[in-house]
Amino acid sequence: MWATSPAFRRQLVLLRSLLPPHPSSSSSVAGRFAPASYSSGSSSSLRASHAMAASAATVYEADAEAVVRRITPPLDRARHKGQAGKIAVIGGCREYTGAPYFAAISALKVGADLSHVFCTKDAATVIKSYSPELIVHPILEESYSVRNDERASVSSKILTEVAKWMERFDCIVVGPGLGRDSFLLDCVSNIMKHARQANIPIVVDGDGLFLITNNLGLVEGNPLAILTPNVYEYKRLVQKVLNCYVNEETASEQLTALCQKIGGVTIMRKGKADVISDGKTVTQVSTFGSPRRCGGQGDILSGSVAVFASWAQQFLLSNEQPTEKRVNPMTLGCIAGSLLLRKAASLAFEKNKRSTVTTDIIEFLGKSLEDICPAEH
Repeated sequence: MWATSPAFRRQLVLLRSLLPPHPSSSSSVAGRFAPASYSSGSSSSLRASHAMAASAATVYEADAEAVVRRITPPLDRARHKGQAGKIAVIGGCREYTGAPYFAAISALKVGADLSHVFCTKDAATVIKSYSPELIVHPILEESYSVRNDERASVSSKILTEVAKWMERFDCIVVGPGLGRDSFLLDCVSNIMKHARQANIPIVVDGDGLFLITNNLGLVEGNPLAILTPNVYEYKRLVQKVLNCYVNEETASEQLTALCQKIGGVTIMRKGKADVISDGKTVTQVSTFGSPRRCGGQGDILSGSVAVFASWAQQFLLSNEQPTEKRVNPMTLGCIAGSLLLRKAASLAFEKNKRSTVTTDIIEFLGKSLEDICPAEH
């Protein structure tokens, strides 16, 4: 009965849409967006490669609700604190304290058990005052507070302190409220390298994208990295990596090329529809959210994606069906996070209209998840 049900068929469509393409069509499409001076080969071979790129970059509308239901763990009385997710946000400085709070509290509201924030000392007290639910570590430093002759020792001390916690985390978020202080960015670069060595998934947003755009080696070839650029951040990435401008007529192929050129990262291009690719498949979530574009929604998204990506990874590791092990958990995390934010934003706007702000949306994350995937008592 289950094998013939509509729900089962939807699951199959979802899984097939997320499977890597057949090896015969897995050629890189990065070359399509290279400058003309780098092109080579006959026009017929170029047309053939373009055809393969178009085939590989077919956009599927994700069955996002099915993804959420599938990867969200049940509330089991036998589980202990931490099993539903331990998330860390790396960000927060003198100027920006709201963004790391939004990301970290959203992770808790989605269902993570523990949420940490690693920030500068100036930001720590402010972030702590927002909520007692967060574990705040005031260990990052900015240039103004460190003498030149102390930088090496302070940087080493910061990395040592973060490393004590790193292996406890299921996913880290880098960028919300990070700022662009050169010394702080150098310290965070070291943290990202350590996270990669520990095989910890990482979501890069905000100023974290500024950091990796200027140092692609931090995420290059890392299948556990998720980038969540907005329209301006995406434009800078395309210009840096593909050396061309954003082309909306070939948007899916260009996104695929960008992922491939960086080396297997997952990118969620935020917009009217959130378009997601890992260089092998392209999916989108186009559920309407809210016409209100208040700041901070990207921070909600980064925290939510971190939780869902960790849940998806746990689900796939515990699932014995070989076909599902081929699904990219980072892609599933992006799909689920995108849908939940859109649902919550819609409910918040329905209630608050033009006065909707980020904290209103956060308050509807729990209801939005409950509507899709009711908690078991």
